[in-house]
Amino acid sequence: MTATVALDDVDKDPGARPVSVARGYRFELVKLVSQWRIRLLVLACWIAPALFVAAVSQQSTLPVDTLFGRWMHATGWAGPLVVLGFAGTWALPLLTSVVAGDVFASEDRLGTWRHLLVAVRSPRRIFAAKALASLTVILLLVAGLACSSAAGGLAAVGNLPLVGLDGHLLTPADTAGKVLLAWVCVLAPTLALAAIGLLGSVALGRSPMGLLLPALVALAMQLAQMLPLPVTVRLALPGYAFIAWNGLFTSPAQLGPLLIGIMVSLAWAVTATALAYLLFLRRDFTNPSYDGSGRRTVAAGVLPLAGLLAVTVAVVAEATPATGSGIEQDKVQRSVATAFAHLYRIQTRQLNRPDVTEAQLMVTAACTKGGGKVAAQGPGNDWRCIVSWHLPDVEATGTAIYQLDVTADGRFVADGDGPKEVNGYFLVRTPTGDAPNPLWQFDGNVELLHTTRKG
Repeated sequence: MTATVALDDVDKDPGARPVSVARGYRFELVKLVSQWRIRLLVLACWIAPALFVAAVSQQSTLPVDTLFGRWMHATGWAGPLVVLGFAGTWALPLLTSVVAGDVFASEDRLGTWRHLLVAVRSPRRIFAAKALASLTVILLLVAGLACSSAAGGLAAVGNLPLVGLDGHLLTPADTAGKVLLAWVCVLAPTLALAAIGLLGSVALGRSPMGLLLPALVALAMQLAQMLPLPVTVRLALPGYAFIAWNGLFTSPAQLGPLLIGIMVSLAWAVTATALAYLLFLRRDFTNPSYDGSGRRTVAAGVLPLAGLLAVTVAVVAEATPATGSGIEQDKVQRSVATAFAHLYRIQTRQLNRPDVTEAQLMVTAACTKGGGKVAAQGPGNDWRCIVSWHLPDVEATGTAIYQLDVTADGRFVADGDGPKEVNGYFLVRTPTGDAPNPLWQFDGNVELLHTTRKG
């Protein structure tokens, strides 16, 4: 008779008194925070982001290749968004690997399952306690990243307005709410990676692959997001929620991709946790050299998640009107024109010129790709846009040229290509000091989903 069967009998025996989940949770939490690497991670997450943001905000060269990096001189709220972009790519996958990917495997390495099972008397309560303890530590680490980066930015630069991804100016209060919401939204894909870590820790035993599984899965999803995949496949990957928060910083907010990403991530989190739970209840604790079962891992872990991916792709394809890459000529033109109109008004105020409204400017954009030799759709760095606008009481039409680099996830960087007095590089005076011309280079976001289904 295996230890699993024996413990199931104890769990059903009314005379036995298994340890409660609350007591087990406290015990597992103490075990986690007593580890030096967990304490080091907690300190790093609560201290390092503040130092990084404060230091970078005082530098003359900013990380302009990172979303909102070019605004770190202008407002303290750009810092936590820069850290959020880095965290979604590298920090959060590694943190979930260290915490959730090792919470079960550590008992296999130390050979302490027998003592733990005898003390707790219920594998179900052990799983719940370990899962909740790892979740608590992960939430503590994420909260540290968010709070520390925000504190560093506000201390170094101040509570000032932020320019959104469509060029409109967000008030400090509105920016604070959106920054907080963005960090809350990335909890969903973080939970998905944590659940995958639990599954790897249970299924692979002492094998180091269990510890690396969340990071490897996150890396695979990042590589997939860089490929020109159909938008339905892109949205069906839980990693998309790590970048979908960009849509919060447009007006109106692009909530469709974000909500889909969150729901997909939560579906992966629930499925992977359930699979880990079932595998944990079925494993044989009498084998001290247990290193997981490759066949069982594939049958009970990989195949169900692959099936979930196929189902989510089908559901997203049916529920949304998205086709192809989602990057189309009319959407690029609309995004560039909207951002230019908002930024033109900011430049007008900085140069002390008479104020105009977006309606008065009547900005339009004509964009081509590959010099007009290829279809104007899909990502690439060969987009070229000619922006036109009108000023009140001026007959001539103003024009400006931009070179665009559009990535597969819809983000683009527009680089001014003349005329110099409009979108060339020059410094303008702002309340926080001299800053580059806002029309010189700017970030934007193309919404990958249509608001209505095409006939």
